[in-house]
Amino acid sequence: VIDDRYDENDSRVWAENTVRWLGRAPDAVFTSEDYGDPYSALMGSKHILVDRPRTRVTVSGTAVRKDPFANWEYLEPVVRGWFARRVCIVGAESTGTTTLAKALAERLETVWVEEFGREYTERKLAGNDPTWRSEEFIHIAREQTRLEDKAAREANRILVCDTNAFATVLWHRCYVGTHSAQVEEIARNGRCDLYLLTGDEIPFVQDGLRDSEPIRHEMHRWFEAALARQQVPWKTLRGLHEERLREALRSVESLFNDSAWRPKTPKTMLSW
Repeated sequence: VIDDRYDENDSRVWAENTVRWLGRAPDAVFTSEDYGDPYSALMGSKHILVDRPRTRVTVSGTAVRKDPFANWEYLEPVVRGWFARRVCIVGAESTGTTTLAKALAERLETVWVEEFGREYTERKLAGNDPTWRSEEFIHIAREQTRLEDKAAREANRILVCDTNAFATVLWHRCYVGTHSAQVEEIARNGRCDLYLLTGDEIPFVQDGLRDSEPIRHEMHRWFEAALARQQVPWKTLRGLHEERLREALRSVESLFNDSAWRPKTPKTMLSW
C-alpha cells in the first residue's frame, strides 16, 4: 500500500511518481477522469478517456476507497489480501477446529487455511522422530503465516483460518516446555480480527496423532488464559456442530455489523 502523503489533486506530483515507479513514461494512459489530460500531458503520454459517465463500469476510485468491501471485485488480489478480515479458529486437539473452519468458510462463501502443523506432524511421526525442537515450531509458524497471507488474496472479504501462529506459541510451550521468542514474535506480527475457541466438552477422538484427553483439557485452559491476555475479540463455542456454527456466524456478524469493514452480504448470510 502506497503511503498516502501526496496531494491527490497535484497532477505533476503524480506524473513524476508514475514515471519513477514504472521506470519510464507510459505510452498511453486510460482513465475515466477529468484530470487524465493534464496528468498524461505531464508525462508526454497519450490520454484515452474511457466511459467518463461510468455507465458501463459504475465504480470510481473514490467509491472503492470509501467502501472496499462493497467494491471487492474491483480490488487486485494483493489489495484484497490487505483488506481481508481474518477469523481464526483455535482450540485443543479433538475439539472440532478443522470441521468448524471448513463449515464457516463454506457459509461465508470464502476460502480457509488448513493447519500446516497437522501436515508437518504426520510427516514427522511417519519418520519415527517423536522429539520436538524449537526450530520446528518456528518453521510451522512461518509457513502457517505464509499460507494465510497467500489465501487472504483469494478471500471473499473474510478469511477463515484453522489455527495461526498464536496457537503455535502454546504448542511450543506444550511440547518443548519453554517459551520461544521467535515464535512469539511471528505471532505478534500476525493479523487476526476475531478468535473463536472450540470447547473441550465434546467426546475425545484418538486418531493416532493426538495426545490424551487430560492434556486436551489442560490445553483448553491454556488457550483461554492466553486469549484473555491479548486484545483481539474472542469467544468460546460450545455445543453440537450446528450450534457452534450458528454462534460463529453470529460472532462474525456482531464484529462487522457496525463497522466500516462489514462485508457485502452474500446470499448465504441472510439466514444468520
